[in-house]
Amino acid sequence: MRNGFSAVTRIASTPFILAVFGAAAVIPGTNVAFADSPPVRMCSESPSAPACAAVSGDRSEGWVPQSRSELMVQHGVVSTVQPLAAMAGARILMQGGNAIDAAVATAAALNVTYPANVGIGGDLFAIIYIAKEHKVYQLNASGKAPSGATLAHLHALGYQWNPANWGPGSGMPSGGILTVTVPGSLWGWQEVLDRFGTMTFQKVLQPAIDYAQNGFPITEEIGEGWRLPNALPLQGCCTQLDPDSVNTYYINHAPPAIGTIFRNPDLAHTFRMIQQQGRDVFYKGAIAQAIVAKSDALGGTMTLADLANYQGEWVMPASTTYQHGEFSLYGTTAPSQAWGIMEAMNILEACVPTWYPGQSLATLGPANALFWHALIETKKLVYADTYAHNADPDVVSVPVPKLTSKSYAASLCSKVNPTHASATSPPSYDLLSPHDGAAVGGIGGDTIYLTTADRWGNMVSWINSNYAGFGSGITVPGYGFILHNRGGLFTLDPNSPNVIAPHKRPYNTLSAVFVTQNGLPLLTSGQHGGD
Repeated sequence: MRNGFSAVTRIASTPFILAVFGAAAVIPGTNVAFADSPPVRMCSESPSAPACAAVSGDRSEGWVPQSRSELMVQHGVVSTVQPLAAMAGARILMQGGNAIDAAVATAAALNVTYPANVGIGGDLFAIIYIAKEHKVYQLNASGKAPSGATLAHLHALGYQWNPANWGPGSGMPSGGILTVTVPGSLWGWQEVLDRFGTMTFQKVLQPAIDYAQNGFPITEEIGEGWRLPNALPLQGCCTQLDPDSVNTYYINHAPPAIGTIFRNPDLAHTFRMIQQQGRDVFYKGAIAQAIVAKSDALGGTMTLADLANYQGEWVMPASTTYQHGEFSLYGTTAPSQAWGIMEAMNILEACVPTWYPGQSLATLGPANALFWHALIETKKLVYADTYAHNADPDVVSVPVPKLTSKSYAASLCSKVNPTHASATSPPSYDLLSPHDGAAVGGIGGDTIYLTTADRWGNMVSWINSNYAGFGSGITVPGYGFILHNRGGLFTLDPNSPNVIAPHKRPYNTLSAVFVTQNGLPLLTSGQHGGD
C-alpha cells in the first residue's frame, strides 16, 4: 500500500481472531471471553462490550466512519492490506497454528494477491514476541549484493554518483538486474517456522497455492498499481519491459482489468516445490539455477554461490524507552532504518519540554502547529543520521547504540529552532559533526506490512517488500515471481558507508516495531509503501 499508511495492532488478552484488511487493528484487552459477552445489537448502545471494542468503526454501525469491516473468528489477530491474504492467515490460526505460522501463510498469500509489492524475490524483516519466554527476537532476512556488484562495475556501465542527489540510491539505476540483491524472504519464512512455528510449508503455503492456481479477482486498489516498470537494457536502464514479466503478469500484453480473475500457475508450481524441498530448492536447486540463468541473460553478476551461501541472521533489535520507562520500544536495526524511530522518540521525549516549557507532544496535540513543527524537525534530525550512517553493520560500523541513546538525543535539542524550519543539507559521515538538517532523497517504494497474534500471546511484526512496485521489473521465467530492486538503495558515493560492494546489504527502508507497556505486550506497528 502506498502513501505511508502504517498498520498498528494492539493486543492484551484477545479472545478472538480479527482479520483486518488494510486498516489499523486496535484491540483493547479483555479478560471476558467472547462467548460470555452480552448480546450486542448496536455498539452505540453497548460500547463497553468486548465485541464492540473489536469492531469499533465497523461501517455497518456508522459509529466511527471506517471503509472496511472486520472478519471475526476465535483466538487471534491477522492484519494486512489484502483480504484474501488476511483470510489465509486466519485459516491457519483456526487450524491451530500460531502467530508465526499465520504470518508465513499471510506473506505467501500476499505474494500471489499483491505481487507488485511483495514476494519471495524480495526482503523480509520481522520482530517476534514469544509469550512463554517474555522475549523479543528480530530476524534480518534482507538481501546481499552479488559477488560482481562493485563500484568499478557500475562505473564501467556508465553509472556515476550525482552529488546533487545525495540520498541512498544516488547514481544507481532505478531498476533492472543491477538492482537485484539475493532475495532473503524465503530464507526467512523457513527460518521462523523452524525456530518458532508449529506447522510446515506443507500446510502454511496451501492457501497461497489455492489462490495462485484457481485465481483471485483484481480489485480497484490492486489494479490501480498493477503496472510493470521498465527493466531493460543493462546500460541506460530502463526503457523496456522484461518479456517474462509481461508473460507472467499481463493478459494480452496489458494489465488485467478490474474484476478479472488472475491466475499464476507458475507461482503455484514454485510453492509446491518449496513444500517438497524447502528453501534449498530456491537457494541451491532448480530455482537458483533459473535465477542465475536469467541474471546471466541480462548481463547481471549473481552466481550460484551467491545464492547458496546466503544466510539471514537473528540480531538484537534497536530499542529505547519512553515516558520514564513506562513504554519499551523495539525496532528493526541496521541496515533497516527503524532504529531512527528509537532516536526520534528519544528526541521528542527530551526536547519538546525544552522547546516548549511545560509541554509534551501529547499536551500540544495535533491541532497545534507546534506539534507538527516538532515532528518535522525531529524527522530532519533523524534522517540526517540515517542517511549518514545507516548501512550493513556486518561490513561497516553503524553506531546505533550511540544514536539511540538518551544523552545523544538531548544533545540535539539545540539544533532545532522551536518556531522556524531548519534548512536541509547533505549528510555528514562524521558522527561528531554538527547537524545542519536532514538529507532529502528520492526514496519511494511499495511495501506490505502484516501483523499477527495468537491465543498464546505470541505476536509478530512483519515487513516484506519488492521495494518499488514490481521490484526490478524482472521475472524468473517458469517460476512466477518478480526479483526485487532493493540494491537500488546502494549509493555510488565512494565516501558513504552505504556504497555498493559485493556481499553487502544496502540501506533498507523496511521498518517493523514492537512496543510493551510496563513489561506487557502493547502493540505492533509497521510502515507501508515508503518512509
